Amino acid sequence: MAKYLITANYNQAGLKGLLAEGGSSRRAALTGTVESLGGTLDALYYAFGDTDLYAIADLPDDASATAFSLQVSAAGAIDVNITVLVSPETVDEASKKELSYRPPGE
Repeated sequence: MAKYLITANYNQAGLKGLLAEGGSSRRAALTGTVESLGGTLDALYYAFGDTDLYAIADLPDDASATAFSLQVSAAGAIDVNITVLVSPETVDEASKKELSYRPPGE
């Protein structure tokens, strides 16, 4: 499984639903959505500022993350962004790989 950072912003309809249902209810709903994809929700927080919601989820693969993003966004209450999170161990592994690369203009 891979970890994904989910950020979201509510639109007016989504905010009305959040006010009606509350934050805990939405966390339960999001947990169910992630679990329906074979994943787990590690954390969910609401925030002040440019982003309304932050969540970290374990999902089986990129296709599951894409399905989440597409279907939740298509529902029309929130705009979703998903970022793949990379572990320090993966960075260690990547730093040992050799590759051929030529920078632009060289």
